[in-house]
Amino acid sequence: MPHKKMQYKTLHKQFATILFLSVFFAGFLFSCNTVITDKKIISHSENQVSVMLEEISLVKKNDNVKNLVSPRTLDSNGNLALVPTKDWTSGFFPGVMWYLYELTGKEMWHEKAREYTKLIEIEKFNGGTHDMGFKIYCSFGNSYRLTGETACRTVIIEAATKLSERYNPVTGCIRSWDHNTDKWGFPVIIDNLMNLELLFAATRLTGDPAFRQIAISHADKTMKNHFREDFSTFHVVDYDTVTGEVVKKNTHQGLNDNSTWSRGQAWALYGYTLCYRETTDKKYLRQAENIAAFILNHPNLPADLVPYWDFDAPNIPEEPRDASAASIIASALYELSTYSQNGDLFKDKAETIFRNLANRYLSEKNGAKGFILMHSTGSAPSNKEVDVPLIYSDYYFLEALIRANRLKEGKPVV
Repeated sequence: MPHKKMQYKTLHKQFATILFLSVFFAGFLFSCNTVITDKKIISHSENQVSVMLEEISLVKKNDNVKNLVSPRTLDSNGNLALVPTKDWTSGFFPGVMWYLYELTGKEMWHEKAREYTKLIEIEKFNGGTHDMGFKIYCSFGNSYRLTGETACRTVIIEAATKLSERYNPVTGCIRSWDHNTDKWGFPVIIDNLMNLELLFAATRLTGDPAFRQIAISHADKTMKNHFREDFSTFHVVDYDTVTGEVVKKNTHQGLNDNSTWSRGQAWALYGYTLCYRETTDKKYLRQAENIAAFILNHPNLPADLVPYWDFDAPNIPEEPRDASAASIIASALYELSTYSQNGDLFKDKAETIFRNLANRYLSEKNGAKGFILMHSTGSAPSNKEVDVPLIYSDYYFLEALIRANRLKEGKPVV
């Protein structure tokens, strides 16, 4: 009997231990998966951007940086890195504040968004870049959408007109870069799809079909030449301007010419989703669905669906993540879910990505000089902006939140 009693006590203790551990781990898993409410996300974002505005003021006290207007990332010393208007990221910070205004209705964000948007207006005349959409549409485009101000409409049209000058009818594409002429004759990067939204908008605003025709030509040529059979994308395609033929396909920010750079794949998903929105041409919808399938079914996609900087990076799972790619993918999937027969799946994946970003990638309060998300990667091959916050990650993260909320309210995502 004493033996049986002792055995019972031992079993009881073991059961109690198991029960405790079960409750503990259940609680732990629950805490890991607990959804940070949208209200908390917005509050955190407001706090962080307020910190960033203060940091910008501190940096700009230095006379040597008077021409720098927008935050982009943190430098190697952890200091806020500002960029001039010509930088391709200059429009995202104004866009972040337009999104905060949209989310909160607070006049403070309206005023700050207007202030920082005005700072980059000169870029509407910059014909030396394809990045008009990133710079002008993320800032003035959101301004016009939320305020309807005629001045913003004018800027959009002027920028689209300048962007159109980079179109080559022989290649059927908009030239991306003017640099590295020893390397490329007429380079077109997958990122360029994102700038087509500006052209589609210009046709809506003016009635001139030329902008739209250029956008469609570029989208079609990119679809033909930028993708492999599995719907992964090359980063850079170089064209011959005499024949219009492809000269070579390679990368600039991915691992190698045959790898799949994660943010490039994200740009592709977002780009063809917006092309379908603007045209209702089913080929763009199919393309977006196939690009999404590549991303979501890839064996190297982590469990939290926040990709490594390249799907083929050699040291996975030790490779840096790219929260910016995840934010872009989430935003695109929310929209794609409203067009596709696989809408429930895409919406669920968008929600999973967004919530994982919110739960695991948010910056500490008052930290990171005011950035909202951590752990993005700009250009790993160049060892630039690796595992740092990036302003465009914050932009698409807030855009994803707005799109999720609009879906909940039964409104059009865009």
